[in-house]
Amino acid sequence: MAGRRKFEYEIVLFGATGFTGQLTAQYLAEQGGDGLRWALAGRSLSKLQAVRASLAQSHPELAELPLLQADAGDADSLRTVARSTKVVITTVGPYIRYGEALVAACAEAGTDYVDLTGEPEFVDRMWLAYHDQAQSSGARIVHSCGFDSIPHDLGAWFTVQQLPEDVPLTVEGFVRAGGTVSGGTWHSAIAAFSRFREYAGVARERRTREGWPVDRKIGSTQQRIRYHKLLKTWVVPFPSIDPQMVRRSAAADDRYGPEFRYGHYIQVKKLSTVIALLGGVSAAFVGAQFKLTRERLLRLRDPGEGPDEDARAKAWFRVRFIGRGGGRRVITEVSGGDPGYGETSKMLAESALCLARDRLPKKSGVLTPTSAMGNKLIERLQAAGIQFNVIEQV
Repeated sequence: MAGRRKFEYEIVLFGATGFTGQLTAQYLAEQGGDGLRWALAGRSLSKLQAVRASLAQSHPELAELPLLQADAGDADSLRTVARSTKVVITTVGPYIRYGEALVAACAEAGTDYVDLTGEPEFVDRMWLAYHDQAQSSGARIVHSCGFDSIPHDLGAWFTVQQLPEDVPLTVEGFVRAGGTVSGGTWHSAIAAFSRFREYAGVARERRTREGWPVDRKIGSTQQRIRYHKLLKTWVVPFPSIDPQMVRRSAAADDRYGPEFRYGHYIQVKKLSTVIALLGGVSAAFVGAQFKLTRERLLRLRDPGEGPDEDARAKAWFRVRFIGRGGGRRVITEVSGGDPGYGETSKMLAESALCLARDRLPKKSGVLTPTSAMGNKLIERLQAAGIQFNVIEQV
């Protein structure tokens, strides 16, 4: 098991020279604590040295922070990284193109792993290929540890815990955010759109092999575009990776009740905005099917760049959950700052710290954030400024 090994490092951050990687490195430098044993990893040694020098300006003790040269296309270098540490963080995407070799190295070595992916096909492929091996080695492979899908997965779990036990439960999540979609998220979305047929086949294979609890029902609510009187906004079904994560967490834990259904939406103030949103998503989906238009779409955002500090300071997110069961209703909310960059790097870093340092359930394999870390991660995020609040109980 991974926990019985001795590690040179507690955490290695792979992809430290990218925009989100640098933000994650800054967070670890500021919040990881003096005793944290960690290292930066990436393809370019000179760029890693530049990141380290930037960190050392405000944290002189990091002037000699270890640097590990590793490439997403070099399996041997990734095995060396995985064997050196307790947890690997990776920000290198799109993950369907660059992610598998590192997952394979961690599953083999028994090393815990966290990423930022919002790519359902990648998550399902990794489960099919490495879940059993990770269970045997003791590795915890935890995908989607940023805005996809920490607020939604943990928020649904937080909501469930406010409701009665052993009764059918329904939870709906409603997302509002102000900020810039990250370049990495944009590239991952276009990649996912372009591989829709491939994903459908992989998803079917996972459903066949994984199965669902035979004595409990896990599913979706009946989702449709509608005006929500309680929220006083339009709500639009949001087919991201987030509801899949919530349902998989529910399948793994009886606390979600004998029957659990989840619906996932974005909130939109005006009907005209709903129409524009649907048109934009449809255009992006169609454009992603053809090489010429797909390349033009990808050029709209650089995955290695992001907004400046002032723009990030103005960004925000709120995810409101309405849960029902046993004759009760609860409204909860998860909220924070910049979802695409600042809070995402915080969630990613705190997930890695949680795996590295906290006493957690003895689980291994390809896991959701809730299944792997649950309330321990909620406590960490609350201490770091992300709010989990009960708004109303009836």
